[in-house]
Order: sequence, then C-alpha cells, then structure tokens
Amino acid sequence: MNKDSRIFVAGHRGLVGSAIIRNLTARGYNNLITRTHRELDLISQSAVQEFFKAVQPEFVILAAARVGGIMANNIYRARFIYENLQIQNNVIHESYVNGVKKLLFLGSSCVYPKASPQPMKEEYLLSSALEYTNEPYAIAKIAGMKMCEAYNLQHGTNFISVMPTNLYGYNDNYHLDNSHVLPALIRKMHLGKLLMANSFGGIRADFTKYGASDIDETATDTEIVAYLAQRGIHRETRLPEGDVVIDLWGTGSPLREFLWSDDMADACVFLMENSNFSDLAGGKVVPGVQIRNTHINIGTGQEIRIFDLAALIKKVVGFGGTLRFDASRPDGTPRKLLDVSKLNSLGWSAQMSLSDGISAVYAAY
Repeated sequence: MNKDSRIFVAGHRGLVGSAIIRNLTARGYNNLITRTHRELDLISQSAVQEFFKAVQPEFVILAAARVGGIMANNIYRARFIYENLQIQNNVIHESYVNGVKKLLFLGSSCVYPKASPQPMKEEYLLSSALEYTNEPYAIAKIAGMKMCEAYNLQHGTNFISVMPTNLYGYNDNYHLDNSHVLPALIRKMHLGKLLMANSFGGIRADFTKYGASDIDETATDTEIVAYLAQRGIHRETRLPEGDVVIDLWGTGSPLREFLWSDDMADACVFLMENSNFSDLAGGKVVPGVQIRNTHINIGTGQEIRIFDLAALIKKVVGFGGTLRFDASRPDGTPRKLLDVSKLNSLGWSAQMSLSDGISAVYAAY
C-alpha cells in the first residue's frame, strides 16, 4: 500500500475499525474511505455494488460485523448468522468484481472447536464441533474465511483472513445485555460503585452516555434500582448495609485471552503491508494442490481466568461490593488460547499488558 492508496475500512466506528483507522492515520495513510451504516448498508447487495462501482477502493479492511457476548450470540442466533453472511458476501464479492488489490477479513477466535487442543493452532479449524452458544456467528465467520480462500484459489485474488482473540479497547460496546465479558464487567462494576454511593445522578448520566434498554435518565431512583437488579446489580438485606452484589455468569473458571484493540490494529496493518495470500499458502499456489487454513491468529499468547479478570477489573474500577458467580449460567468454551507463533515468526508481537490496558480503557470510560 502507498500512503495515498484508496483504503476502505468497513466498520470504522466500532472497536476494531476505529483502532485500524487510528493506526493507518498514525502511519501516514491519507486517503482513507469510510461510510456510516446510514450512508452505506453493507447488508444490501445493491448498495454495496453501487458503492464499489463509484468509489473503486484499492484496498479493503472488512471490520464490520454483528457482534455480541455469550447471551446475545445465543439469543439472536438468526440475526448473527444472517447479517454477518450478508455483509461478508457483499463486500468480498464486490472486492473481487472491482479488482481490489488486497482485502483483510477479520474473523474471531470462536471459529475454533469447543474441544480444540490448546493453544489453538490455525490448523485446528473445523477439526471438531463448535461451542453451541456462538455457533451461528462462528459459522458465518468460517464462511467468510473460506470465501476469501476460495476466491484466492479460483480467481487469483489477494484476500487474507486474521483471527483476533477477545478484544477490548476504546469505542467498545458497553450495552448491559449484549456486550462482551470485559466491557460488561467494567460497566456493571462502575454502576455498582455508583449504586453503593447512592449516586443516582451518576447512574442517569451513564444511561445517557452509554444507553440502556427500556429506561432513561427520567427514571425514578426506585425504577433504577429495579432495573439494575434485573441485570444482576443489586443490594441484599442480609449483607452489610450499603453493600452491592453483582451476579456474574458461570463459575469464573474459564480461561480467556484478551488483546488491546490498538495492538490488534497494528497487527492488521503490519500484515497488509508485509504479507500476501501466496506467502501464507506456502509460496506458489499450484492448481489441484489442497490449500487450507491460511488465516493468521492475532493474540498475546497469554490467558487469565474470568474469576481473576473480574478481580482485576474490580480493583481498577474501585468497586467495593461483592462479586458472585452463578454456576447455573453457561460458562461457554472452557479455554480459548491462540497459538500466535505464526504471527510472531513474521516479526510482530503484542505490546500492551492487560492491567495497563484495562486501566486505560476505564479511564476513557
């Protein structure tokens, strides 16, 4: 890519896309193309066709997706598979039709089997069954990866796929019902901290800034207490006066890996600048020779128990209440650690520590 190359970043307002925009800008790329959802509905085939024909981007980074945590994945199963398939099909195909020089597709570590050996190597993809709660989303992402691979093999395109681990950072989704575990813990503990201080003005301000379903800043104190209790943030009379309990899903035993979104963005731009599909396929692509699993994992290679993550966030937020894990709720996949040796061998490794990253993101929150 040249500094003045036309680079379309799909999903530029989200956690992933905004980090990529920051990284590209810092590196001096000055011809970045973005569209809001209102300006371009990526689910619409005709809209995407018209956009590519008119704009003719040279490079594409596909960071747009319908995403959410374990509860959202399990509840909105049809929405997650339909919208993600539509977005991917439209953008990847039109990139081929319009001669895009290179495309980077962002997947997710949930594409690996539930019982995958640890740490998860790229070759473990499709080796056994997926985790049920996020199966529709994972299938959509696998389809996107395989679509890139298939277009490369049939049409000679240069579309690469990356599999980031669990991400967190600026512009994250803090929705109380649909967010991922780390931002969900930050918001719940922040609200619990405000509830302990009887700071209903602070809670209303939080609702205004980050949104809340079926309630707003006009709610009474009593309505706010009831609303938070429905989401596992509540007082209990049997506990010391003023204490607040936050109920968390599962046992706390699953192990997870977390990557600062700006580190992820740096890896993506590094790969756009330095790696092509032919490299990832082991050199020259030979017709008839089976090539698969050419994607690259992006992560830290380090993991933490959800129990310990919650304790770390509690300390950073300054929440003085009680955390209680609900073992009747699902844990999800027991362990998800990526093998990042392939990426490290190319000369890239993550820089931000988890504790420093959480402190930075809470300060921004």
